[in-house]
Amino acid sequence: MAPHHLPFYLAPASGIDTLTVVMGIFLIGTILWVGTLYWKLHSLPERMAHKSQKLQFEIVAVLGIISLFTHLHIFWVAGLLLAMIDLPDFGTPLRSIAGSVERIADAAPSDGRESDQPGPPAEKSVPKEKEHSHV
Repeated sequence: MAPHHLPFYLAPASGIDTLTVVMGIFLIGTILWVGTLYWKLHSLPERMAHKSQKLQFEIVAVLGIISLFTHLHIFWVAGLLLAMIDLPDFGTPLRSIAGSVERIADAAPSDGRESDQPGPPAEKSVPKEKEHSHV
């Protein structure tokens, strides 16, 4: 016979330990919360690069995956730094230059052929006969 003045943390005779059940639920909740916090922190560089439309988004994503599977934190730090740095856009001016050069090349006649551009007809030059030397 168990006395009625036992503390609450001792299991009753029915076998249901309330404190163990509460601590089990708390432990599962804490593990889920810490796991979610870890995933959010781990994906921080990728989310930063995605929000600001960085050109190096793919590199940051790959560094995040590498750091996840290798547990080398230097890859995560490199991805975070790369997500914070705004690289200059060299592609747009170079594409503009390439397009302008293509338009210039199409406008100028090449190799004596007629150009596709409308304009005044080109005069055909008659080849001169070679002069014979009397030597």
